[in-house]
Amino acid sequence: MDVERIAIVGAGTMGAGIAQSAAVGGFEVALREVDDGRLSAARQEIERRLEREAQKERLSREETDAALGRIGYFTDLAESVEGADLVVEAVPEQMELKVEIFSELDALCAPKTVLATNTSTMSPTEIAAATSRPGRCIAMHFFNPVPRMKLVELVRGLDTSDETTGTARSVAESMGKETVEVNEFPGFVTSRMNCMIGNEAMNMLTEGVASAEDIDKAMKLGLNHPMGPLELADLVGLDARLRNVEYLHETLGERFRPSPLLVKYVKAGRLGRKTGRGFYEYENGE
Repeated sequence: MDVERIAIVGAGTMGAGIAQSAAVGGFEVALREVDDGRLSAARQEIERRLEREAQKERLSREETDAALGRIGYFTDLAESVEGADLVVEAVPEQMELKVEIFSELDALCAPKTVLATNTSTMSPTEIAAATSRPGRCIAMHFFNPVPRMKLVELVRGLDTSDETTGTARSVAESMGKETVEVNEFPGFVTSRMNCMIGNEAMNMLTEGVASAEDIDKAMKLGLNHPMGPLELADLVGLDARLRNVEYLHETLGERFRPSPLLVKYVKAGRLGRKTGRGFYEYENGE
């Protein structure tokens, strides 16, 4: 199936990143958020990042302007998905919310439209069951920051067709991504491993094994990880990480019980880069 127009539902960090990558990849993009304030913030962030790409000569000025011209911004869901060949849902990791959105998308979109969830842990089968088209539903798990990270996990639900998987793979490759195909299981490959490592790092910090800086340094220099597990948790957002670990604890058992330190930080509002403080302190998200 040829894809020309992509709609992204949710203009947070992930949704805005997917929109940017899709536009640079040559797709017409509709980015939808529930209110004008969030939508405006997403637009400003996309414009800022693409301007930086031009300044660093990673994209030409012509490529940057063309990408910006391909993105439309919407608050109305029906208007945003009109004519879309692929819709990517990029809302928070809450099963009830994702199911509700997929049900709405199923009613609004043409029968040929592929529906993808950007979930990092949850069941695409359960999400697709809210629709009349489970064969045209799939998980496309992008990684933060989307414009920089090369991988997309393609997670097939119980009824996901070969054609749908091929469509998702082709779209990801047009965005400059590489893909892995994963059989559905809680956490897939990357989130399952990442949550385990990050949770253990938090427990080690609680136990006084080493400082946050030295835990991260040990993983980067000793195991060649590009970013330490506590730095990465701050980047992802500790509230998002807690939701992921809670889901894995519920589905996979005790080895994924959330670190008490993670729970405490979320209760305190120390959510990482987006609030300026997590395991580290930040100014302007840096």
